[in-house]
Amino acid sequence: MIIRAILGLAKSIKNKKRTIIRSIVAVWLVLFVALLGGKAYQHLDQHESRGAIAVENGHFGENYPTPIYLDQGWDRSDSLWFYNTTQGSALLPYDFFLELELPAVESTEKLRDIATIDKYRYLPQDESFFNPDGLPLGFVKDTYKGDDYVGYTCAACHTGQVNYTDEKTNKRYAIRIDGGPAMADMVGFLMELEASMDATLKNTTKLDRFVDNVLKRNNGYSDRDDVIKDLEKWTLTMKQYNMVNESNVEYGYARLDAFGRIFNRVLQHVLNKEQAKRALLLAHDENGERILTEAEVELVLKDITDPTVIGNEQFALVLRNLMSTEPGYPGLDKDELTVLKDVFFNIPNAPVSYPFMWDITHSDYVQWNGLANNASVGPLGRNVGEVIGVFGILDWKAKDPGFSISAKLSGQSKNKPQIDFQSSIRHTNLRRLENQLKTLKSPEWPVEIFGELDEEKVKRGELIYAEYCQSCHEIIDRNNWDRIVIANMSNLDSVGTDRKMAENSVNYTGKSGNFKYTYQATDAGTVVLGEEAPVAALLTAATKGVVGTPEADKLFIRRWLDWLYNLASSFFENEIKASVKAGDYYPDTTAKPFNSLLSYKARSLNGIWATAPYLHNGSVPSLYDLLLPAKCDPENGVVECRPETFEVGSREFDKVKVGLKYEGYGGTVFDTSVEGNFNIGHEYAAGNTAQPNGEVLKPLNKQQRYDLLEFLKTL
Repeated sequence: MIIRAILGLAKSIKNKKRTIIRSIVAVWLVLFVALLGGKAYQHLDQHESRGAIAVENGHFGENYPTPIYLDQGWDRSDSLWFYNTTQGSALLPYDFFLELELPAVESTEKLRDIATIDKYRYLPQDESFFNPDGLPLGFVKDTYKGDDYVGYTCAACHTGQVNYTDEKTNKRYAIRIDGGPAMADMVGFLMELEASMDATLKNTTKLDRFVDNVLKRNNGYSDRDDVIKDLEKWTLTMKQYNMVNESNVEYGYARLDAFGRIFNRVLQHVLNKEQAKRALLLAHDENGERILTEAEVELVLKDITDPTVIGNEQFALVLRNLMSTEPGYPGLDKDELTVLKDVFFNIPNAPVSYPFMWDITHSDYVQWNGLANNASVGPLGRNVGEVIGVFGILDWKAKDPGFSISAKLSGQSKNKPQIDFQSSIRHTNLRRLENQLKTLKSPEWPVEIFGELDEEKVKRGELIYAEYCQSCHEIIDRNNWDRIVIANMSNLDSVGTDRKMAENSVNYTGKSGNFKYTYQATDAGTVVLGEEAPVAALLTAATKGVVGTPEADKLFIRRWLDWLYNLASSFFENEIKASVKAGDYYPDTTAKPFNSLLSYKARSLNGIWATAPYLHNGSVPSLYDLLLPAKCDPENGVVECRPETFEVGSREFDKVKVGLKYEGYGGTVFDTSVEGNFNIGHEYAAGNTAQPNGEVLKPLNKQQRYDLLEFLKTL
């Protein structure tokens, strides 16, 4: 009997092992088939022009033919998949975007029509397999918890275009640059969007048309009241976003203070009721008078149902209550709201150029000031942080304490309660997009369009580059799969460029919410966050929390398997290893744990011809101008210098100066006298900035500048 029992137990164990093994094989087989299917699905869109279309009657009178593409390592389907792959961004309900009209009372023109899209320098697209409604490039339909939204993809900010007319043949060209910096005016577009929604609510005729058109789409709205209620909610949300991110520095075209806006979204979503109440009670005007009474504060915060995380919708209700003129409410005007806004948020007043994306997966550190280490799962965290900024739905809420990977990663494991970091952010797509970028190469100077280069100038320019530039901007082989792009850091004093972006990244603080008294790791050691904490630390902690939370929109088993696979593959597939930063930067210390961020990076300049305007803040319109001193000094013979003001918005390419047309067409005016816009520093070619070894080289003459430009075109 005993022997039989033992044999039976052994057989049972053997059967269980077989079942477990079969289950594991089945799971991995499903994952393998899904991966193959995903790759095959990626190649279904084969639109012959990659969705690009010609534009007539373009903004600034800038018409262009159907854009062409250079060889950057991507085929048609690669580009289209990149343009139309969702990352979890939800700007507003999808049907609203399709049906909203321009704000003018008499206008029936849709906000998404070509003329408006081109006005804000987004790129109109044709209908295609992945884009059946012909959305602009970088806009995409996304679904979260059963509702459809329009959101941004990576391509909205990281796809460029230059236009050119051959003077000899008068032939017109448009060249689409995958991974290049966009010319988009996102701020202007979002203000137009708010105005469109506001005008629709206030104009009965517009509202009737809008409601009828949305209901005809039969996509989740049951009746007129349902549509209007949602329109009111999203109008308040957009009004809140634009108000929170008001800046004294005009961005204009081709740049955005992305980090300033990401910082503010994090602060908005980690804020808790207790800290909000204390801050509102202490808020005062310039005369030291309190803005709100205790009774008013209680009314303003009465709609807060989750005291641990106020979040987006509840914060919108706070804003509504602050503006309310009902009895007992504050009824604040815009100036008073601005004072309160500054209690919670920081001014995003350091706009920077949209960075180009080629070689990003081969880079050791990324962002203009080297904020993000690109090793291990760093790219996943970096991309999660980006989607937090571009309208990912952050369903962060309180949960009971217990074992939680997200709580452990974000430093909350001992907190009661903890934040559950559910969101619309799509980790799987972010990992796939990062992998896609591994195959993207920088664009080469198109000699068949711009003409052959002068080889004698190139040879002379190469020698100048080796002496003046190469110590920071190393030359790489764009075709080398194993290349590593080293970010050579220069501290603010040595490079001398506008300091605002780097200083904001270090100096900006905000209410820490549930992260108060949590331990957070920095390169200089572990810090404990107080109620007022560096936003850089809060962003890192929140990002870790989102990375540690599986996608909410998937079934339980799949979302956890996907989460494990994404985390493991992000770690093991990343060829970039952890390393110390290169260059001359201020070291992080226990007293100043973010000190190294007070720097800007220099990186390889391959494809630099296609990335105007220049410097991190876009304050110099062409490469030729970048080689000039920031200021003229006629008394000492310096009569040629960088322009103090210039226009931005044109895509017309200047192949001589290597930049874009910057005067005479009515673009947004870039004023370099404004802090955040300074065009100073990086004056190596002008003999005003010392090399890393401390040597100041003599200024280049005009011929030498053009020789150097000729070589830069070859990179």
